[in-house]
Amino acid sequence: MYPLLFRFVLSRLDPEQAHHLAFDVIRALPRTRLGSLVRRFTAPDPSLAVHTLGLDFDSPFGVAAGFDKDGRAIVGLGMLGFSHVEIGTLTAKAQSGNERPRLFRLVPDRAVINRMGFNNGGAGPAALRVARTSGAAYRPIVGINIGKSRVVDVDDAIDDYRSSARALAPVADYLVVNVSSPNTPGLRGLQELDKLAPLLTAVREEAGAVPLLVKIAPDLSDDEVRRIAELAVSLGLDGIIATNTTISREGLATDPQIVAAAGAGGLSGPPVATRSLEVLKLVRSVVPADLCVISVGGIETADDAAERLAAGATLVQGYTGFLYRGPLWARQVNRGLAALRAAH
Repeated sequence: MYPLLFRFVLSRLDPEQAHHLAFDVIRALPRTRLGSLVRRFTAPDPSLAVHTLGLDFDSPFGVAAGFDKDGRAIVGLGMLGFSHVEIGTLTAKAQSGNERPRLFRLVPDRAVINRMGFNNGGAGPAALRVARTSGAAYRPIVGINIGKSRVVDVDDAIDDYRSSARALAPVADYLVVNVSSPNTPGLRGLQELDKLAPLLTAVREEAGAVPLLVKIAPDLSDDEVRRIAELAVSLGLDGIIATNTTISREGLATDPQIVAAAGAGGLSGPPVATRSLEVLKLVRSVVPADLCVISVGGIETADDAAERLAAGATLVQGYTGFLYRGPLWARQVNRGLAALRAAH
């Protein structure tokens, strides 16, 4: 059913408009009688449970940052079967993001290019929103991803991140420092070790006992990946998320003119899968076995998720696959993972 809906309806809408339509339905689920019925249909098999970061996850599969930027659909996404939802990226100051259009489908690649630019309503309002979900039935684990406000200079980024962490750590199950989006000028420069170390140290102070992770780009060199992984361990971080979107456009099946027309932005979906898997293996080769490593990038099927878990991922996340697979995506992945495990 959903493939037909996507082909004949959603694919003809502006991608951001289509996202908002689907998002509104998910957001409304907890306010209807359908919510609990949906959850019974999508609940992960108990065999998929994961304990990491001091938290109990129903399954390894969650929603990556970017899908629910302001924490407005947390419970609805939990009802759809996702074990965790990483909201954001949130910034200390509310911002509208880049001008539209800023989201583009590459359908032959089942991929997306986005240059959203951290559009969000700010850390303070989001914190209140997340707090209101406390104790809700079917509430998933909530991670909160924070980034630099666009109006803040890179040299002043530490205080800006501190402000977000101060507001959000009290309501977060885990906190993520995003220094890897390609859509905020200067942000990726914060991955340089001399800038990253004091930033992570500062956020660690604000986070207190809340688990802290850092999210890195797939476009780093192998040596840069290793050095950041070593830094994360030395600073006592709780995990690493690998990876964000890529600025590469290599190997795409989509018409080059369509790709060029989309312009700058981060590419997500299957085209980033190979590099994301490589980065996962590099990170895992450096960090201790008990450090949480979350793999993101090109994960669409249960086989994709199983491959990342076998390569050392503790948890896996997806976003782009939601656009192409629809609302039962988490159920499909979780059921597939359970079947693969039962077969072995």
